[in-house]
Formats: sequence, structure tokens, C-alpha cells
Amino acid sequence: MTTQPETQLTPARTYEVRTYGCQMNVHDSERISGLLDGAGYVRLDPAADPGRTPDVVVFNTCAVRENADNRLYGNLGHLRPVKDKHPGMQIAVGGCLAQKDQGEIVKKAPWVDVVFGTHNIGSLPVLLERARHNEQAQVELLESLEVFPSTLPTRRESTYSGWVSISVGCNNTCTFCIVPSLRGKEKDRRPGDVLAEVEALVAEGVLEVTLLGQNVNTYGVEFGDRLAFGKLLRATGQLREKGLERVRFTSPHPAAFTDDVIEAMAETENVCHQLHMPLQSGSDAVLRAMKRSYRSDRYLSIIENVRAAMPDAAITTDIIVGFPGETDADFEETLRVVRESRFASAFTFQYSIRPGTPAATMENQVPKAVVQERYDRLIATLEEITWAENKKLVGREVEVLVAVGEGRKDQATGRMSGRARDGRLVHFAVSPEQAAAVRPGDIVHTVVSYAAPHHLNCDGALVSHRRTRAGDAYEAGRAVRTPGVLLGLPTIGKPPTQPAPTGGGACATC
Repeated sequence: MTTQPETQLTPARTYEVRTYGCQMNVHDSERISGLLDGAGYVRLDPAADPGRTPDVVVFNTCAVRENADNRLYGNLGHLRPVKDKHPGMQIAVGGCLAQKDQGEIVKKAPWVDVVFGTHNIGSLPVLLERARHNEQAQVELLESLEVFPSTLPTRRESTYSGWVSISVGCNNTCTFCIVPSLRGKEKDRRPGDVLAEVEALVAEGVLEVTLLGQNVNTYGVEFGDRLAFGKLLRATGQLREKGLERVRFTSPHPAAFTDDVIEAMAETENVCHQLHMPLQSGSDAVLRAMKRSYRSDRYLSIIENVRAAMPDAAITTDIIVGFPGETDADFEETLRVVRESRFASAFTFQYSIRPGTPAATMENQVPKAVVQERYDRLIATLEEITWAENKKLVGREVEVLVAVGEGRKDQATGRMSGRARDGRLVHFAVSPEQAAAVRPGDIVHTVVSYAAPHHLNCDGALVSHRRTRAGDAYEAGRAVRTPGVLLGLPTIGKPPTQPAPTGGGACATC
């Protein structure tokens, strides 16, 4: 009798994805994780396995944020000795900075194994295997979209909230932004495909979905329906009975914002009364130099119309200080618009040169000291406004979707955290018994007792607590995974007829 040798099983290779940048990058990283899971890799959890080095590290990069290049190459430098000590370890670099720098990355950091761009995320597993086989760096960057990201499998980072891309790319030419040259022209998904992905998430227990696009309200440009985004918002309302409780979107462009979107927000029960609409500057002269195709009066009229339809709407924004040529009078115009808009919060940036953008070569670059002084004044003005707006909510009941990782001091204060329907951050008190029962993904109602510029505190007893399927999934430690949802990029000829959603027709970040 011959004894068969025991089969030696090769342990699965582990991976870690490090993400920089905007919501687009975060969602792309979910796609990257889904691809690697599907290829047999296992995500390394640093908390569960501290000190272990992953077999593959993927950097998903940003080219917009300040010092993006230095941050990437600094981290690559830190990884070089780690890789030298771990034969077989691989490093991959993708995202916007990879699309911009292309072959320069492996010249500056020859220990990198794979470089891939924004248009070919789906190639990553093949490129990693090819690099191992050939023992040579693989650089593959396409100039146009290979497959729409939503055709790829996804490992979602949250059991209760999910991103859904409705478009990629951008048709604008803002002089401070390099995104259009890295992400390409706008490509829109068909409404039926978007709704199919949303429905798949809801089936997994997800309660909240954020519709994502560089300019979400230009959605429909490819298939000739300028009202498509409002129709899409209304169509998500049909999924409320299946468990979709909150719908958000980011980011619209003021120049393309239409009244039908306001009406859809106000009339669709699960669409949250929250609007993130980038201002960038309150000066018409600066907006003109930025090639932002709206002016301050147009922006303020949108704010007025939104508040007329939804008095409780929380409006947030993006603002750049110190754009080339900005004068003291221009900056005062920004402060004026900020005061009139009464923002709930704002993402603020000091302008800095981004190579490859028209603004980088403009004359009259504003001195750093002047930019800093204006920036400090803007922050002070915003904090005064956001604090005053938050104080109006003291004594009111708020509905909170319990989150994980929102409150850094929760353990010390005995509070938990989450987001109200209008997007505000809420820290709420729980008794020891409640702390064991309330889970991320559950819904609580509580009363605001204190307001700060950037958050609300609720220190009284909970009004109510509702357990949800999303909370069940979190408690079970179950990652939300969705398969790729087919896109249907525009083709020649009449598209196939899409079934209309039950009860009605289905029909950025700057």
C-alpha cells in the first residue's frame, strides 16, 4: 500500500489598501478590495493582527490634495526596508497621482511592483501576478475608461452606509483642478443600473446610500436627459419600503443646479435635507478666473430656493482662499457670501500650486502670509456661523444613524456617535445597559442638549432605539459585498428598454 504525500496548502496572500483623497478614492478602494478578495487574497486587519506585514500594499492616491506627491513618496520610502526584509512582498500604486506621474513612479521608487491608473482598476490582480511571474515592475495606464468601476465586485467598508457611483469623470475646466485630465470626460450609468446597485445594497441591510459623481447634477448628459438626476432621486424613493431610509448625494455644481432637483429633494421622503454645494469663492472676479460658470448671486439664489422648500436643510460647501489674483476686496466678497449662506459646515483650503493646472502659471500668486491671514479670518467667521446654527437645534429631537469611528473621545465620555439626517455629527449618551444593546447601524432618537461648532451633544436618556438589519450585520462582523453591476456604457443604436421601477419612472466633487 502506497502512502500518498500530504498536500501542502499555500496560505492565502494578504493585502492592505491605503487610501488618500476624496470620496471617489474611498469608493475606488472598496472596488480594489473586492477585486483582491475575488482573486483569493485576504485583507489584513491591523487591529486583529498587529505587527504582521501584508504581502501586498496598495496605495490609492490623490493628485489634488496638498503635498500628495511628498506623502506618497515618503510612505514608499518607509516601505522599502520592510519589503527588503519580506521577500515576495509587493507594492502597487494606483489612483490619480499614478495616472498623472505614470512611469515616473518606478523611476523614483524602483521597488514598486505595479502602477495602474484611474481607468483600469480591474487590471490590478493580473498586474500583480504578472509582476511576480516576470520579476519586473508592471506599469499599465489607459487614457480612457476600460470598464466602468461599478462592473467590479466591491467589499464595502460599512454595513449600514454605501457609496454608489452614478458617473465618473468631469466635463468642466476649472483652472485649479486637475481631475478632468486624470478621470476623463463624464461617463454616466443608466438609471436602471444605478438602482440595481442600490437595491443590492439594501438587500444586504444597508440603510443609507450616497450617490457619487464629480458633478452629480449633470448626470444624464450622455443619454440626453437634463432632468435625469431629479428623476433618479425620486426613483430611490420607491426603495424606501425595501429598507432604504436615507439617500444623500455629492457633489453638485451650482451652474447646473435646477429647481427640479430641489423639488425631488423636498418631495422624496428618504432623500435627506442636506446639500453639499461647493462655493470656492464669493468673488465674481475670482470665479471668472477659476472658470466657474456661475456668480455669487446665482449661488445665493439656489440657497434661498433650497431653504424655501426645505427650511431644515443643512448646507455645506468647499472654499478656496488665496487663489491667484485674489484681492482683499475679493476675499471680503467671500466672507459676505459665507455670512448670507449660513453654512452648517465647510471644507476650507489654502490655495497651493498644482502642477499641470492653468492656475499654476497664473500671475499674481498670493503670498503665503496673506493667504494664512485670510484663512484664519474665514475659519473664525465660519465657526461663529456654524456654532450659531447648531445652537438653534438645542432642545430638538434628532434621528441618529449610529456610526463607528466618528467620535474620538467616545470611550472616555461614555457616549456613542452617529449622523443626523441632515448630516450633522451627533454624540449621544447611553447607559451601560444601552451601550451593550445599541450597535452601529441601529437608529436612535435623542434630544440635543449642547451645541458646538462642529458637533451636537445629546446627554439625556434616549427617546427610542430601533435595532436594524445593518446593526445585525455589524454585530455578526459581516462585510457587505456586492457583485459588479453591469453599466451599459452608451452604444450605437437604440438602447434596450429598461423596466420602470415600481410606482414611477426612473428616470461632483468640485
